Amino acid sequence: MPLAPLHLDTPLVQTAPDYSASGKRLWLKLDALQPSGSFKLRGVGRLCQHAVENGAREIFCASGGNAGIAAAYAGRALGVPVTIVVPETTATDVRQVIAATGAKVLVHGAVFDEANAHAVELAESRKASYVHPFDHPLLWDGHATLIDEVVATGAKFDCVVTSVGGGGLLAGIVEGLKRNGLADVPVIAVETEGAASLNASLKANERITLPAITSIATSLGARQVAQHVFDLPKQHPIESVLVSDADAVAACLKFADAQRILVEPACGAALAVADVHAELFARFDNPLIEVCGGIGVSLEKLRLWKEKFL
Repeated sequence: MPLAPLHLDTPLVQTAPDYSASGKRLWLKLDALQPSGSFKLRGVGRLCQHAVENGAREIFCASGGNAGIAAAYAGRALGVPVTIVVPETTATDVRQVIAATGAKVLVHGAVFDEANAHAVELAESRKASYVHPFDHPLLWDGHATLIDEVVATGAKFDCVVTSVGGGGLLAGIVEGLKRNGLADVPVIAVETEGAASLNASLKANERITLPAITSIATSLGARQVAQHVFDLPKQHPIESVLVSDADAVAACLKFADAQRILVEPACGAALAVADVHAELFARFDNPLIEVCGGIGVSLEKLRLWKEKFL
C-alpha cells in the first residue's frame, strides 16, 4: 500500500479585482502554507517516499534552502536520516532551520552546482539515495498535484503564473495541466533579473549557464535549468518574463499586508507580474498564481529589503 502524501492540500483564494494593476480577480494557490514552508514538499516528499519504499536507509540532497527543509521534513516523517549539502550562499538562519527540522547540514562550494556534485558523491560513497531538488520525473509528478487540487475545487483558470529557478515547479505545473486535460492553458514563467537562466536559454536557443546569480531571489538561483525544462516550451505554451528585485520585494510586502503571509522574493517574482506586466493578463479572465512560498524570509529581512530596494 503506497504511503500517504506528506504535503497538504493547500487553500485556494481569490483576490478582489483592485488587488493588482491587471484589474483581474487572481486565483492564489497558497503553497507557502505547506509544512515545509514551500511547494517543494510536494515533489521532494514524493521522491523521498519513493526512495524509502525502495529500501533507502539514508537520503542526501543538495539545496539552497527550500528543497533542503522539504527533504529534512520528509526524512523526519519517514524515519530516515537526511543530509543536506548547501552552498556557501545559503544564509545561516536557513541552515539553522534545516538543522532544526532534523537533518544534518553540510556546507560545500560557492554555488549550488558544487554543493550538488558533492551531495551526489557522498550518496554514492555511502550507498545512500540522492534526491535532486528540481530535476526528476517523480519530483515533477509530485509538484503536479497542485494543479490536481485546483481542478478538484472546480475553479476555472485560463493561465498559470509561476516563478522559475531550476524549473522543477514549472515542469510539474505543465504535467498537472496535461493530465487534467488543460494542455492548452499557457504558463507565464517568471524570473528575476540576475537569476534568469531560463530566459537567457530561450533567447539563445540553447541551455545557458549563468556566470553567477546576482539577484536577491537566491531560491531562483539555478545557474542552468534542467534539460527537460528547456525543452518544455516546444511542447506547451510558455511565456518567459522578467521582473526586478525591487518588483519582487514590493510584491512580497503587498502580499503580506493583504494575506498576512510572508513569502520570499523568489515567490514575490510571480506575484509581481500582475502589476509589472499587467498587460499580459489582458487576454485572460481568471489567472492562477502559484504562491510557492519559501523559508528565507522574516519580518526583519522584509524590512531590510524594503530599505534597500524601495
